[in-house]
Amino acid sequence: MNVLWIMCDQLRFDYLSCAGHPTLETPNIDALAARGVRFDRAYVQSPICAPSRMSAYTGRYCRSHGSTWNGFPLRIGEPTLGDHLRKIGVRPVLVGKTHMVPDRAGMEWLGIDPASPVGRNHAECGFEPFIRDDGIHPDGPLAEPELSYNRYLRENGYGGDNPWEEWANATEDKDGSAHSGWLMRYNGLPARVPDEHSETPYMTRKAMEFMETAGDGPWLCHLSFIKPHWPYVVPAPYNDMYGKDDIQAAIRHDRERDGDHAHPVFRAFQQSRICRGFVDEAVREAIIPPYMGLIRQVDDQLGELFAFMEARGMMDDTMIVFSSDHGDYLGDHWMGEKDQFHDVSARVPLIICDPRSKADATRGMVRADLVEYIDLAPTFLDAFGGAPLPHILEGRSLMPLLHDRAEPEAWRQYAISEYDYSTRYARIALDVPPEDARMTMVCDARWKYIHAEGFRPMLFDLENDPLELNDLGADPAHEAVRNRMYEALCAWSRKFHTRITVPAALVERNTNVEVPGVYIGVWDETDLKRHFPNATPQP
Repeated sequence: MNVLWIMCDQLRFDYLSCAGHPTLETPNIDALAARGVRFDRAYVQSPICAPSRMSAYTGRYCRSHGSTWNGFPLRIGEPTLGDHLRKIGVRPVLVGKTHMVPDRAGMEWLGIDPASPVGRNHAECGFEPFIRDDGIHPDGPLAEPELSYNRYLRENGYGGDNPWEEWANATEDKDGSAHSGWLMRYNGLPARVPDEHSETPYMTRKAMEFMETAGDGPWLCHLSFIKPHWPYVVPAPYNDMYGKDDIQAAIRHDRERDGDHAHPVFRAFQQSRICRGFVDEAVREAIIPPYMGLIRQVDDQLGELFAFMEARGMMDDTMIVFSSDHGDYLGDHWMGEKDQFHDVSARVPLIICDPRSKADATRGMVRADLVEYIDLAPTFLDAFGGAPLPHILEGRSLMPLLHDRAEPEAWRQYAISEYDYSTRYARIALDVPPEDARMTMVCDARWKYIHAEGFRPMLFDLENDPLELNDLGADPAHEAVRNRMYEALCAWSRKFHTRITVPAALVERNTNVEVPGVYIGVWDETDLKRHFPNATPQP
């Protein structure tokens, strides 16, 4: 069996028709959900691109792998999904984005040549790059010297110093004037490139190209789309496929930012330049329709991809996983971007379609079990028949939820997400030292608790307040709930560790096994013979 792992960037959990969006149509993603399982309570391990992805690629929490912000390297030696799959003969292939930053200082310290097989494997986060394209500004500090997509645009007649910005992520009005995609007032205009030359179709064709040439496998192809991440620029006809009437009312309340009720950390984020920009209704009207168009374009391209696979008989032996690395506030909760733990940011779409007959019992099922992004790595390993690695992978395989309608007896009670805001405006506004700029979310079936170091907690009752508008973090009536959730967070922090070199089975085999020739706690010769009959110590 092969695996196709599709990841969107910045796609909200509720912007799919199968998840209840009233006007956005995603028929191909819906059809995938009908053939598989849609996990309705899936949470990322951080609501920011790189740390979320590093958790997915390592199967480990942020506090374990250490890459807690965009541009923070994943340390050399941290094992990845690709490393685990190679050991069992599976080819891990990348088509698109990882947001990986290699640990060049660590490689230099250890004498590892970045151009060596070890160095290249680390730099690509364990994947074999069929094509890597992080979709970030090509002139930025994290970009490759030349994006492959930029080369593609030049080959198709789109010139300039930076075709990514000047054509694919710029718009054009009726008189031919071009506008930067960074200026949100122009996002509703069509991109300067036609649909077939925009980023999502380009990535989809590259995935088809890999599948056409992959051979017999087994392989895991990680098709990692760049969209619907900003700039919110999409080509015709998607740019005006949706309009003002398709924009849902903003999820927000004045008490979230006013008076004593507003949490100081949350309020500091709301006061940042970015968030103040996104809450304006004119901005929401400019960006949400093209954001929806970008999602519809992804869905249409998945229809093309699935038809391609169907024509080649690949749908019968390929597990398909659809996911996102985090959501997008779009002005909800007086926020822009992601950054915080509301469901619109930290809860993501997750659909898994296992083609094997053992998954027939759950087809079309929507599960409310708590799922974490770190569960994907052990699920893939399990799908390929690999042995579990619980001393390394902190997630758990989702196979029991894919193959049985009943909930496993020992399934997860809590989900965890972490956030490092040491580089953000809020830390400066609050005068918090970088080492204390940490937040951790723990949620169960009903409650969501957020610990912000140095401040009172936040608490939301997801049963009675599903939109998370009423923070109960200071409400005396909910002290017992806060104490229980805090203890759950402390139990999590006590439980997990970074020992990845010795599996539990080896620990058990070595329990109470003395090192040969070492006799600790022995009184005399008689005592020695009683405990170590074959001992021959020298005086």
